[in-house]
Amino acid sequence: MITPDRYRAAMARFATGVTIVTTADADGRWWGFTASSFTSLSIDPPLILVCLARSARCHRVFMSATTFRVNVLGPEHETLAARFGTKGDDKFAGGEFRAAVDGLPVLDDALVTLRCRTVGQAVGGDHTILIARVEEAHVRPDGKPAVNVDRRYWDLVPRQTN
Repeated sequence: MITPDRYRAAMARFATGVTIVTTADADGRWWGFTASSFTSLSIDPPLILVCLARSARCHRVFMSATTFRVNVLGPEHETLAARFGTKGDDKFAGGEFRAAVDGLPVLDDALVTLRCRTVGQAVGGDHTILIARVEEAHVRPDGKPAVNVDRRYWDLVPRQTN
């Protein structure tokens, strides 16, 4: 049987992008979390999935939210990703986010922002899998994605072609 620590160490060796997922509750209060368990699910229709720990303080809010935003981060967002990956802090205290037209918090300098509508949820062990339809996408024309391996951020270096 694999231990949780061994499993975490094994999964940390898998390179992932890093996102901050945000929403607002019924009172307009902003909520968010850092997620590396995010992926495209379908092109037609455009679906994504993102995983949220059931122990997260924002879990209840995301379970009732009909819309949320996924902000794809660059390496310059490492400190921000760390803040959103912790419990208890006022994650929006730094002023990096603004309210989009729909009232959801958006990170303007994210590489990509996706406006998503929840279409399903599934239990996956100690996480909930949120399945959502992408309704809108904004892509920054420059920058490179944050890549996380072994709990550290790395720069992508393009392979040389002959």
